[in-house]
Amino acid sequence: MKTPGNYLLLIVMTLLSCAKPADPRKEEWLPLFNKKDLTGWDIKIAGHDLNDNFNDTFYVKDSILKVDYSKYQKFTDDFGHLYYKESFSYYRVKIEYRFTGHQLEGGPDYAYLNCGVMLHSQSASSLPKTQSFPVSLEMQFLASDSVSPRHTGNLCTPGTLVTQKGVLQENHCIDSQSESYDADRWVSAEAIVLGDSIIYQLIEGDTVLTYEQPRIGGGFVNKTYGWKAAGILDSLQWIQMEGTPLREGYIALQAESHPIEFRKVELLNLKGCTDPKAKNYKSYFVKSDNSSCLYK
Repeated sequence: MKTPGNYLLLIVMTLLSCAKPADPRKEEWLPLFNKKDLTGWDIKIAGHDLNDNFNDTFYVKDSILKVDYSKYQKFTDDFGHLYYKESFSYYRVKIEYRFTGHQLEGGPDYAYLNCGVMLHSQSASSLPKTQSFPVSLEMQFLASDSVSPRHTGNLCTPGTLVTQKGVLQENHCIDSQSESYDADRWVSAEAIVLGDSIIYQLIEGDTVLTYEQPRIGGGFVNKTYGWKAAGILDSLQWIQMEGTPLREGYIALQAESHPIEFRKVELLNLKGCTDPKAKNYKSYFVKSDNSSCLYK
């Protein structure tokens, strides 16, 4: 005889068997910033140990991630970066930012209304105290003031090189074709990173810069400002790696003397299971990692 418990189990099993599988087209964005604290991030400020949040440079308040200099007397090359704990290779990252306040006294002229997100970066733990910037691709954020309109979503290349339409670009920074945005305005930025093949940088939904074949090289900034000048202790190792393709790396938010706020940092992984028979198959994946496929 079937008991009420048997009937309940039968109903549950029937409902589960009729449940629709997850839509493989639905994008599953990962919020890197939880709007509460800095969980999942590593801090590295030049001249300080790993995860020494000197003068509370980075903190979260009212669901906003802040880069703040209110506890500083003066900027003395305290360039900082906030690194997400996991590295990625094929992905989209979306960020919403705005500049606030005034640049800290002692900050370099070029850092006025200047910040950025580092892509394909070396890890936080690999930087010595003497190193100010990680080897990476910097999607540079600039704001305009009443005197100087400036593009944002530019590219700077600490320790890296890229090509554009097959031509090697040796300038340290490459200007984008974005509109100009004033300080205090929230700006939406996105990078579409496809391993070591091609990278698109978007501002407010418009592609403003495209480049290809990211690799290690370029003398950190240029032939004059090389690896040793940048405070990199293992300069020989990096020199020997010149020309090595940058296929993956970490994402890091920058702090270089001007206050800035972030209200969104989220990522869509484009690498994963590409077997349509698997439960976690996604049609938008562009790079296969079928070791991650789930079938039960």
